[in-house]
Amino acid sequence: MDANKREQYQAAIHGDREAFEMIIRTQSRGLFAIAYGILQNREEAEDVVQDSLVKAWRTRRRVRDPEKFPAWLATIVRHRSRDIFRKRYAVPLSEQITEPIEPEPSDTTALDRQLYSALAALPQLHRAAVTLRYFEEMDYHTIENTLGLTNGALRGILGRALTSMRKQLRPVLASMD
Repeated sequence: MDANKREQYQAAIHGDREAFEMIIRTQSRGLFAIAYGILQNREEAEDVVQDSLVKAWRTRRRVRDPEKFPAWLATIVRHRSRDIFRKRYAVPLSEQITEPIEPEPSDTTALDRQLYSALAALPQLHRAAVTLRYFEEMDYHTIENTLGLTNGALRGILGRALTSMRKQLRPVLASMD
């Protein structure tokens, strides 16, 4: 981590609002990708990021090492997203049926739907890693810092996720030939 980033994180930890706002500008896209990867709902993901940033501001002094600040933010977002995800399934089935279902865009193809389904079937951390790497096009180092993973762990997660997705998409891809 370069010295400027470290100083910025240190300043935010000590209450510098401008430094915290700069961090939000640079990190919010990745944090949204994590939340969206878990929740698969844009509005919920936006709310989770907003709530998480408020919580981060209030509890920022807990961060001892400024270099871990991005991973700490990602952890808050992941935990909050998981809480929302769990609450979704705590609702009785009769209430779930009456909720409006978001229509899929009319331009989605069968492959797009299958890809979405394969992504949704992944464990939350795998889904977040795939979303950050392939949809947000982040580099490995940024994802490692964001998710608090080592390079080897990230590569393993991505490898397992892609293998799982290939297996699920194989019938659709074979029918396209």
